[in-house]
Amino acid sequence: MIEVPPALIPIVGALLVPLLSGNARKAYLLAVSVATLAATLVLTPGSTFTVPFLGYDLALLHVDSLSLIVGYIFAFIGVIAVVYGMREERTGHHMAALIQIGSGLGIVFAGDFLSLYLFWEALAITSLALIWYWGREDSRGAGMRYILLHIFGGGCLLGGIALHVAATGSMAVGEVAPGISSLLLLIGIGMNAAFIPLHVWLPDAYPRSSVAGGVILCVFTTKAAIYLLARTFPGAEAVAYMGGLMVIYGVSLALLQNDVRKLLSYHIVSQVGYMVVGIGIGTALGVSGGIAHLFNHILYKGLLFMCMGAVIYTTGRHNLTDLGGLARRMPVTMIACVIAAASISGIPGFNGYISKGMVIDAAASMEMTGLGLLLTLGAVGTLLSFAKLTYYVFFKKNNDIEAREAPLPMLIAMVVTAFCCILFGMYPGLLFAILPIPVDYHPFTAGHLIETGGIVVVAAVILLSGWNLFKPKEKPFPDLMEVYRLGGRGLLGLSTTAVNRVSDALAAARRGAIARLGWFAQDPVMATTILAGTALLPVARAVLPRARADSFEEGLVRAQDRYPGNPARMWGTGYGLLLVALFLILYFVVLSLIG
Repeated sequence: MIEVPPALIPIVGALLVPLLSGNARKAYLLAVSVATLAATLVLTPGSTFTVPFLGYDLALLHVDSLSLIVGYIFAFIGVIAVVYGMREERTGHHMAALIQIGSGLGIVFAGDFLSLYLFWEALAITSLALIWYWGREDSRGAGMRYILLHIFGGGCLLGGIALHVAATGSMAVGEVAPGISSLLLLIGIGMNAAFIPLHVWLPDAYPRSSVAGGVILCVFTTKAAIYLLARTFPGAEAVAYMGGLMVIYGVSLALLQNDVRKLLSYHIVSQVGYMVVGIGIGTALGVSGGIAHLFNHILYKGLLFMCMGAVIYTTGRHNLTDLGGLARRMPVTMIACVIAAASISGIPGFNGYISKGMVIDAAASMEMTGLGLLLTLGAVGTLLSFAKLTYYVFFKKNNDIEAREAPLPMLIAMVVTAFCCILFGMYPGLLFAILPIPVDYHPFTAGHLIETGGIVVVAAVILLSGWNLFKPKEKPFPDLMEVYRLGGRGLLGLSTTAVNRVSDALAAARRGAIARLGWFAQDPVMATTILAGTALLPVARAVLPRARADSFEEGLVRAQDRYPGNPARMWGTGYGLLLVALFLILYFVVLSLIG
């Protein structure tokens, strides 16, 4: 059987999209995504595929157990995203979606850093397109901020790759040794993985993407970065604690949001934090738990974006304060959202419970008590967030809202994904069988169930005692992007105003200096006399009798009048004193050298 890089199928397939329209285009898009999934499923560990490029062989296919599990879920969600976006009519949107899917798969199966970097940049460009396709004024600004930050991240990644290759002589994707190269690589990966404070692009851009584009965006960028993090930095303890910070920061900001997709975006930061923790811990349970959470997260977070996208598509509303009463009007979407909420909250029987428990257990096994506490608090906050989301979107009374159930393609995508959330939650062995590192983990023990029950009880007590604290506010809550924007405006002001003023002042000073030197050069002896007299005039007025001081000043004026050219008083007292001082310094230097 011929094994081809799955990434090439959607990327090449995107080139033919403009030639088709209507139902033929829809069938073609589905066929391309299914072919991509089939090409991924037939891959076997050890498969390779290289192509020559500028005298170098690009390894477009390098398969092992880690790339396979991430490739499976990328290709599967690609099919789901294509089905969900069938109502999208714009040609460019479909092309960007296919290239995004192909770029994600390209990163996963790339065997060398150059191939990986090319796909990494393609991922950023297509993400920008999916943000701009929302078509609103704020989408354009968010897209520009997105690409500026990712240019910085991509530059760091490229610099780290170059230094790593120069030091090792190898382009193979793998663990990196400590040094400047590893720091640059970590910054580049951290930008896409939404490390704090590099995360600001995510909650800024994802809520402003197109409805179908949001489903694609929530999958590939951050999870491709997590895959690369697992390749390059497994067992980095500092990375684990960064993950703990992401968990708490993301869930805290999510609780304050009114925009439904912004709430989900902050939960991407939080949930990716669990993956970062697992990889940073570096044990078999930690790495496999982090990758398992990546797998499960794509399912339930993709489903949440599908559900909220359907709500926005049918109602035109995206704020919790404007929603409510949709349980009867959109029952299938409501059920799918409840399943996704239970999954991300780690409720037993749903897939998030399995992988979240693995990461928490990995921290406990390494006696990282503080880190384990952060992960547990994050689980409580997540449950609170999605109790809030589901209530205000579906169950809060709102008789004024007009809505109907989502279109059939959206419903099919949501139902299939919801089924998978339950399937991998009830039968975790299906997931354990494809993990990169085999683990002996039993999720349904009494201890794990009691721990989860405790989280649910704590969240319920907080909700009952402080429900008013969680009511959404119409005024947006400021986030760290405001700091970036303020800094950007300050830099722009510095470059357009302050720098210009300094430049003008320096130019004026240069012109003045040239004019004065030209005046001085006409008769240096007489010029020195005039300057010395100008400098000593205030002293003469202070210590000499008035008549003698007036006589001194008259002599100075006559000297100025006789001087060739017009001094025009261009040399003030300060310049005279400076020149006299320099003359004296030079005089004593010459004397010391002669002596």
